[in-house]
Amino acid sequence: MATFFFRAVAADGKMRTGSLTGDNERIVARELRTQGLTPVYVGTAPKGASFEIKLPVFGKGRRRDVLFFTQELSTLLNSGVPLDRALTIGAELTERPAFRLIALDVLRVLKGGKSLADSLATHPEYFSDLYINMVRAGEASGALASVFERLADFERSRDDLRSYIISSMIYPALLATVGLGAISILLGFVVPKFATIFEGSSMQMPLPTAIMLTLSNYVRAYWWVAALGLAGTGTAWRWYTHTPNGQAWWDRARLKIPLLGDALLKAETARFARAMSTLVANAVPLVQSITIAAATLNNKGIAKALGAVIQGVKRGEGIAGPMRKTAIFPPLASHLLAVGEETGRLDQMFARMADIYDSDTRAAIRRFTSVFEPAVILVMGVLVGALILSMLLAITSINEVAG
Repeated sequence: MATFFFRAVAADGKMRTGSLTGDNERIVARELRTQGLTPVYVGTAPKGASFEIKLPVFGKGRRRDVLFFTQELSTLLNSGVPLDRALTIGAELTERPAFRLIALDVLRVLKGGKSLADSLATHPEYFSDLYINMVRAGEASGALASVFERLADFERSRDDLRSYIISSMIYPALLATVGLGAISILLGFVVPKFATIFEGSSMQMPLPTAIMLTLSNYVRAYWWVAALGLAGTGTAWRWYTHTPNGQAWWDRARLKIPLLGDALLKAETARFARAMSTLVANAVPLVQSITIAAATLNNKGIAKALGAVIQGVKRGEGIAGPMRKTAIFPPLASHLLAVGEETGRLDQMFARMADIYDSDTRAAIRRFTSVFEPAVILVMGVLVGALILSMLLAITSINEVAG
């Protein structure tokens, strides 16, 4: 017999650690279950097991945790694994300790007699209203495995689009950061060296060099004022855009930004259509589906406009007509939904609409970056070139006097 280290979750949801003797891991795990514990890990004691650094959980990490968890449940349930066992395995496969506890707590609540949807609803910071209502619809229809498969596709598509937008903006942001850094170094350290050359000399300083030196002196003397101003402006901006009026203004304004506004509108349209496709396909009522899908949107102006669409649906006008009247979504969206209503395949048309606007969003982002990148390079090139030219003029004037 050997001694095995274990981690297990008690009925109160707390993690228990310790060691038990047994012939193998399976026997130890069985013993833990007889004690009312849910084994998470049974094996040799990991190095540093007594000390664990818990990192903060950020939004992106939460989304990835939910995506992987959903994919695992989809695979397990479609393979015929019982729900409680699937949740246990999903918790074991989770790499992040914080989310492992969430998964095990969901399992604990489920074993306490609650439905899976209600169990997930105890952690709204991880599982959205869309997610919970989809699971509730799957439990009611007996198609929980297919619901998790759709949810996995939805989370994956949303994550792919978000990752594409972020990765597309990294290079322009890097260009701007490097350019500003180069200008700061020139003004703060290189340019002041030229001031010593003209001190105590009767030489007339070239105008571009004088302007550059004046700017350098201001940067060196008042950089902290600029830093405080930027920090204050950023804080004020963040506060204002989180107020109802500020958020409404910013939601309208960013849709009007040349090139970028078009990309943002199409991204929101794709997000809405993907959510609606997932909900409608699982027999969630249309009004409830629109309400849930609207809550997934980042732009609250568009979400608010969907209130008029909900009223139109309640009046029996369908969804295509009221969407056309809002004049917010692209015209093609309402035409696609009109066809979906006529053919009785609204879920498929929402899915097609999501694919179209996913592709259009990527194309719009490419158009934006194809203009933004050269513009950043041009602006930074002009600024750096002007600084270098002013220094060259100073060197030329010194050589002329020496000659």
